[in-house]
Amino acid sequence: MNRKSLTAAECESVFEQIVDNVAKVVHGKATATRTAVATLLAGGHLLIEDVPGVGKTSLAKALAASVECSWKRVQFTPDLLPSDLIGVNIYRRSDETFRFSPGPLFANIVLADEINRASPKTQSALLEAMEERQITVDGTGHPLPDPFMVIATQNPIESDGTYRLPESQIDRFMSRISLGYPDAESELEMLGDQGSFHTMQEIRSVVDAGTLSAIIAHTRLVHLSEPLKRYLVAVTTATRSHPGVQLGLSPRATLQLAATTRARALAAGREYAIPEDVADAAIPTLAHRLTVTPEVAARSGPGGVITEILDRIPVPLGN
Repeated sequence: MNRKSLTAAECESVFEQIVDNVAKVVHGKATATRTAVATLLAGGHLLIEDVPGVGKTSLAKALAASVECSWKRVQFTPDLLPSDLIGVNIYRRSDETFRFSPGPLFANIVLADEINRASPKTQSALLEAMEERQITVDGTGHPLPDPFMVIATQNPIESDGTYRLPESQIDRFMSRISLGYPDAESELEMLGDQGSFHTMQEIRSVVDAGTLSAIIAHTRLVHLSEPLKRYLVAVTTATRSHPGVQLGLSPRATLQLAATTRARALAAGREYAIPEDVADAAIPTLAHRLTVTPEVAARSGPGGVITEILDRIPVPLGN
C-alpha cells in the first residue's frame, strides 16, 4: 500500500483486517478487540487487565502478529531490572570505549507481560519510553523505533505478588480493557480451535510498520469540530469537581480522548469525528485514570462516573 495515498476507506479496511485476526484467537470479545485496535491506530499504549487465563496475552500477541514489524515480549518478574528493559553501555577493551547494547524496548511493539509483578523501580523504566519515545542511558538519549507501542497485561491488584502501578504510569496508557470470561458459545469455539496456540500459527500480518505509521499520522488529521472539542473538554473537566472523585483527569487524558475519538472515526471510514465516537472511546480511555472515593468504588466504579458525566453533559448537535 502506498503510504502517500491512504484514504479513510483503506484505513478502515486495515482496521477490520486486524480485528478479524485478533478474533481468530480471542473469541466473543468484539468490543475489547476493537478498542485495542483503535488504540494501535491512534499510536497509543494499551493496558489489558484481568484474571489469569482469559486471553490477555493471546490478544496482545495476535495484535502484534498482525503488524509486519519488530516485536519483543518481556515477562515481568520481581527480579527484573531496569537495565534488562532499556539496555546497558558495555565497555570495549579493544578501543577503550563504551558501546550501547539496546534492550527489548527497542522494538515497534513491546509486550510487557504481567507488568505489575515487577518492582516499581523497573516499572518506572517505561515512563520515558512511553511518553517521549526514547530512553536515556548515562545521559545519552536513544530514540525508539517508529511506530512504538507498549501492550501490557496486568493481573488484578489483589492477586498475590503484584505491585500497584503508579498513577503517572497508568496515565500513559491510552486505553485499558478487560476481557472477562467468555460466554458458553465462545468457549465451545475455543475447544474446536484446540486453544490459541494453534490459531496463532494462522495469523498473518496485514500491515507493515511504514503503513501503520502512515495510518497513525492520518488519524491525527481526522477533523474535530469546535463544538466536539468543547464537549471533550467538558467531559474531562467535569471529573475534577465530581464529589465522588478524589483525583480527576489530567490534560493528557483530554488529549488521549481526542486521539482515540479520531481513531474510532477513521476506523469507521470517516475523516471527521462524531459524538458517538466519544461515547465509544470514553470509558476505555478515561476510567483507569480516575481515583474515586471508596463509596463510589463499591457502587459503580470509575466507569460509572464516566457514564454519569456523559449522560449529564449535553451532546453537541449539528455538523
